[in-house]
Amino acid sequence: MDKKRVGITTTIPVEVLFAAGYAPVDLNNIFIEDPQAARLVEDAEAAGFPRNTCGWIKGIYAAAKTGQLSEMVAVTQGDCSNTHALMEVLEEDGLRIFPFAFPYDRDPDLLRLQIDKMIAHFGTSYAEALAVKEKLDGIRAKIAAVDRESWEGNRVTGLENHLHQVCASDFREDPESFEVEIDRFLREIGQRTPFHDGVRLGFVGVPPITSGIYGFVEELGARVVFNEVQRQFAMPHETGDLISQYLCYTYPYGVYGRIEDIQAEIRRREIDGIIHYVQAFCFRQIEDILFRKKLNVPILTLEGDKPSPLDQRTRIRIEAFLEMLQARL
Repeated sequence: MDKKRVGITTTIPVEVLFAAGYAPVDLNNIFIEDPQAARLVEDAEAAGFPRNTCGWIKGIYAAAKTGQLSEMVAVTQGDCSNTHALMEVLEEDGLRIFPFAFPYDRDPDLLRLQIDKMIAHFGTSYAEALAVKEKLDGIRAKIAAVDRESWEGNRVTGLENHLHQVCASDFREDPESFEVEIDRFLREIGQRTPFHDGVRLGFVGVPPITSGIYGFVEELGARVVFNEVQRQFAMPHETGDLISQYLCYTYPYGVYGRIEDIQAEIRRREIDGIIHYVQAFCFRQIEDILFRKKLNVPILTLEGDKPSPLDQRTRIRIEAFLEMLQARL
């Protein structure tokens, strides 16, 4: 019998869902991987979502409507404030919603309370969830090996690294099958010749809704060797328990923890410049002010709105940015 599918709006303690016998479904991935992703946004607008609402929220709504879900876990603190209204609309449409909140101040007791509530709601135990964590950590270690090949081995592209890391949010609903894919990929890259090492870029901010950024950067002789938020989805820190794991996860908390993580990776990966991707109508755009104050490498800020290929204006801006970085080497 197939597992019941539970939609998630961003990375959550999926160990709980797997332990309870459910299959988590990251609705962001369902949306952006759809060949008609732009149409999903239009469907949400036709249902009444305003044009000046984040494209990801509209895409998640449309994906949830067509995803054959038994329930949805909506992150009400630590992600997008629009999720509050999204969950209310979906609840009105008949979808059962479980709210989950990451405490802004990283309070371990509050986080434990949220995880315990989730455990009780889905009918499992902390011990069972911890056992799942131990299994998932083995897969996460392999994703970390893919990541290392992007900046140290120089045999993995920025896009390949991005794709493997974002899949760690739900392990494509089936960790065992996903691990087989990673093992196959690791064997493949072991046969590759290392890429030429030119300008090394970091990509910070939410995963892009705009396609073609990674490929265009590589056409110009540069490479993305660090995906900030995507790497956090893959839980790069070794921890012994669920609470520590989700306290180390930087994305849902204050920006200064993210900045500290980015600064460390700039040094470790010898990054020459940063592309900061921001989503139209997202409060996280304001964080660009702090990134520019705190990070000691040049930053190019790109804004996306709806699923679409890289436009000519953005191509010109990326090209000029890379030319500037190349002149500094």
